[in-house]
Amino acid sequence: MAMFWIQFILVLGAVLIGIRRGGVALGLIGGLGVSLLVLGFRTSPSEPPIAVMLIILAVVTASATLQVAGGLDYLVQLTEKLLRAHPKYVTILAPLSTFFLTVCVGTGHAVYALLPVIADVAIKTGIRPERPMAISSVASQMGITASPVAAAVTFFLGFAAKAGYPVTLIDIISVTMPAGVIGLLVAAAWSFNRGKDLDNDPEYQARLQDPEFRKALEVNVTTLDKEISKTAKLSVALFFAGVGTIILFAVCPDLLPLNGEKKPVPMTTVVQFVMLAYGAFIMFAADVKAKDIAHSSVFTAGMIAVVSIFGIAWMSDTFISANKKFLVENIGVMVKMAPWTFAIATFCISAFVKSQAATLAITLPLGLALGLPVPLLLGLVPASYAYFFFAFYPSDLAAINFDRTGTTRIGKYLLNHSFMLPGLIGVSVSTVVAYGISQMIF
Repeated sequence: MAMFWIQFILVLGAVLIGIRRGGVALGLIGGLGVSLLVLGFRTSPSEPPIAVMLIILAVVTASATLQVAGGLDYLVQLTEKLLRAHPKYVTILAPLSTFFLTVCVGTGHAVYALLPVIADVAIKTGIRPERPMAISSVASQMGITASPVAAAVTFFLGFAAKAGYPVTLIDIISVTMPAGVIGLLVAAAWSFNRGKDLDNDPEYQARLQDPEFRKALEVNVTTLDKEISKTAKLSVALFFAGVGTIILFAVCPDLLPLNGEKKPVPMTTVVQFVMLAYGAFIMFAADVKAKDIAHSSVFTAGMIAVVSIFGIAWMSDTFISANKKFLVENIGVMVKMAPWTFAIATFCISAFVKSQAATLAITLPLGLALGLPVPLLLGLVPASYAYFFFAFYPSDLAAINFDRTGTTRIGKYLLNHSFMLPGLIGVSVSTVVAYGISQMIF
């Protein structure tokens, strides 16, 4: 027992230090943790998550190529047209837009270009910007577990295959997509009447007395004046064609050739070569320079995710494999009887890790070791988003900065910020719905 707690403190310390350092530090320190577990405690190292890393590499590279080709700009412009056509419904349409934008491109970082537009539409319509801004930031991250090309979803795909319970992308999305939409709709409905209307907000009205403040509000923010090239539109069509091809193979595996075991090529492999291929199509069609892809924000964020998952998942799996008997004997029964406790643990880890893929890399191997079935773990996937809790995530900070009225903010007591209640409502509802759907389907 003493050895378990020493190793647990080591692993926990490595995670906390990695979080504090940020960026690729989580992966590097995870690798250091593996070294200490193997050389210091003489445990056997588990297999690193190679398949998952390769999937993320392929998807991120294709998404980055889409960004450089101008495809993300085109998607943002289409979304702005929708919001400006129906400004009174911005509190519901904005989060739906950010959610599906993430679903389409596989990363929540695409929301940054849309946030100033959402704030501008709300201000021009007289709607308190906090209402659509906070839930839109939250929804952009909730969309990650519903995207067939997101790191978190591809990680679960690879994890399930390795666990001997292969699930398809269709299985995963059929659970997480409706759960995410229902969760964000409930949170958006709550947001409709949050806070005071601008004309009844004494703090806002007092700030209006400042001529400079009024001048800042009159600035027009739009992407509609940006010219979108034909190749940018073509890049979007090609990217969606890639996603559609993956879904087609997932639905009709008979279209795939057989491998040496007389079985269709695994979907974990299909995702890799299909996304790389369509990334190449986009590169040729839009004449994208390779060096620009490597320097894009999507590519940088994706590579950080790969390194983080490499180290942290490897360390967690090594620790869990070495202590599986102890874990099962001591907490396995409790978790099986009350699986919601595992969802809470996942939520708490995510609040600090600030990555859904990295959170799942830590928790899924533990859940499997405790005897939780893969379908149940799938139902708890939405609980891997909790980094709205401290409101330090870039999309939350961006939402605060882009709200020129100052209604989207972090409160005096840190946790009383604009994102707390929409996040808690959205994640709680989506987790309950996902759990229910997974139990019905499987």
